[in-house]
Amino acid sequence: MIVVRLPDGSERIFDQPINVMTVASSIGAGLARAAIAGKVNGKLVDINSQIDSDCELSIITEKDPEGLEVIRHSCAHLLAHAVKELFPDAQVTIGPVIEDGFYYDFSYKRPFTPEDLITIEKRMLDISKRDLKIERKIMERSEAINYFKNQQEYYKAQIIESIPGDEDLSLYTQGNFTDLCRGPHVPVTSKIKVFKLMKVAGAYWRGDSNNEMLQRIYGTAWSSKEDQKRYLYRLEEAEKRDHRKLGKQLDLFHIQDEAPGMVFWHPKGWVLWQQIEQYMRNILNQNGYQEIRTPQILDKNLWVRSGHWENFRENMFATNSDEKDFAIKPMNCPGHVQVFNQGLRSYRELPIRLAEFGSCHRNEASGALHGLMRVRAFTQDDAHIFCMETQIHDEVVKFIDLLKAIYADFGFSELLVKLSTRPQKRVGSELQWDKSEAALEAALNETKLTWELQPGEGAFYGPKIEFSLKDCIGRVWQCGTLQLDFSMPDRLGAEYVAEDNSRQIPVMLHRAILGSLERFIGILIENYAGAFPLWLSPVQVVISNISKGQADYAHGVAVQLQDHGIRVSLDLRNEKITYKIREHSLQKLPYQIIIGDEEVRTNKVAVRNRAGEDLGLMTLEFLIKRLKEELSVRK
Repeated sequence: MIVVRLPDGSERIFDQPINVMTVASSIGAGLARAAIAGKVNGKLVDINSQIDSDCELSIITEKDPEGLEVIRHSCAHLLAHAVKELFPDAQVTIGPVIEDGFYYDFSYKRPFTPEDLITIEKRMLDISKRDLKIERKIMERSEAINYFKNQQEYYKAQIIESIPGDEDLSLYTQGNFTDLCRGPHVPVTSKIKVFKLMKVAGAYWRGDSNNEMLQRIYGTAWSSKEDQKRYLYRLEEAEKRDHRKLGKQLDLFHIQDEAPGMVFWHPKGWVLWQQIEQYMRNILNQNGYQEIRTPQILDKNLWVRSGHWENFRENMFATNSDEKDFAIKPMNCPGHVQVFNQGLRSYRELPIRLAEFGSCHRNEASGALHGLMRVRAFTQDDAHIFCMETQIHDEVVKFIDLLKAIYADFGFSELLVKLSTRPQKRVGSELQWDKSEAALEAALNETKLTWELQPGEGAFYGPKIEFSLKDCIGRVWQCGTLQLDFSMPDRLGAEYVAEDNSRQIPVMLHRAILGSLERFIGILIENYAGAFPLWLSPVQVVISNISKGQADYAHGVAVQLQDHGIRVSLDLRNEKITYKIREHSLQKLPYQIIIGDEEVRTNKVAVRNRAGEDLGLMTLEFLIKRLKEELSVRK
């Protein structure tokens, strides 16, 4: 007798071994038609996989996240099948699932063209419609190697030869195409309906530049046409919002080869930076943080004591002076402990919140650099809170409330939160971990945030919370973090005098809200497509005259706006007013003031907003009041 337990708690009992599809059919014909895989005791398996003992079973359909992954994996095989039918001399290598899709690498005598991709996609649709069964076969290792060599698939043979151990391997066959794969896959090709090939790029075999350059075809696959349509729309929007293009168009910043991964900020971009930094500085001052500044370069011995030299050395820029080794700081925490250590601290002083807009450098791989999103030189809105264990809960609640308010001011209302708990390799007592994890969980619940648990994903020195933003086109950006640390204060000799006069080691909370300012500005540029809210706009109002006779009046308007703290640009060029308006519209400026003879005569201004709406004539006093109201609520 075999007992199969389902997710709703119900059970199905069978008197002999069955497969996943049999269980699905016993539940309902509709579920059987929709089923594409199963999850047996937490492991994804093919729909025809045998069940010969008691188990827990979930039926996976295309609506499940795991189902979409199975579809994408199967679509990679569909792509390889189509390529082999169209280009028999091509050799297949690997084809994994990636975020939002899949890719497959091929070795072929000539580059694939965009026209080839169209042809391949049509053949994939044809194979899908053939409704071919996808069947799994177990093959002994040497037999599998010989099989692929006989098929002249030498890359597949190499892959098998490099797999450690001597376990048998699984191969999947659909029609006349067979591929090495761990699986699982959909049961028939007709289950793969919605997909699109996106692009072709170069990729070295096994990622080694000494090996052959292969051709990587990227694709996307979805469970419905609507989902794919939304995804393609997001891609189109993301292309329009690319912060690198907008950074150039709006004259905000640039990056050049002489300083890879480091940013040259232009005047407008630096105004934007300063608005963010000064806003954050004011908020921190209001919430009990003390701002400090620590050195850029520190002796190697400090990094050894903190543990960074052992665990982070390959990402650090090092130098030598006076026969001593130094490192440019990749993070601020060891320096903050040095500030805490100056003088004997009392429990009455805790918590102590030390903040720094800390400039850090990390030796990121050149291939990973990406505009403002991945750089080598960056500034963190970093802070460290030194507190007692009994204060952890309150400090976490205060931090989360502060983080939510700040994100809301920048226009982000939807948060994704993850709590990562103790990993296998860790420091500190189990009691410390119990207290810390309980404190973080209680704080999250108190702030009424929905959160996801990530067991075993915490840092070796303590649990952490990750905060991610969702932008206006649905992309998720991980920004804020809060990490509890038992290790570094101990390693670097931090202590305080407790109420009983004993010396105790404080808990250190590493926390950031924006993360890297460079990256956060990149996110803002893409979220707003460069059309920043008034309070962030480098130029808030541009004043343009129609003819030379209004120049003095335009100057006077600019001075009055500047006196009220409005950032103004004055355009007195001898150009047609329609040209000026169009040019400033492309700069996505919030407001344009147009000055002509009528405005001078009536002592008023004509105002247009960013949407191109003519707001009509108004007094300057009325406009200033309107701007200040908009600035006060950070719309």
